[in-house]
Amino acid sequence: MRRKQDLPQKDCVQCHRPFTWRKKWVRCWNDVRFCSERCRREAKQHSKPRRQEYEQHD
Repeated sequence: MRRKQDLPQKDCVQCHRPFTWRKKWVRCWNDVRFCSERCRREAKQHSKPRRQEYEQHD
């Protein structure tokens, strides 16, 4: 059995924390960018332009 420290690691694009390979990512490890659903949602939310910034108030 492998030790956790022997598994590959990446840094999360959103929070910049390291995260370790998981078995559920066996087929898509190269595509994994975020450590959690929360980071994925926050990154998606921040990439959209905020509506208030672009509305003009008279």
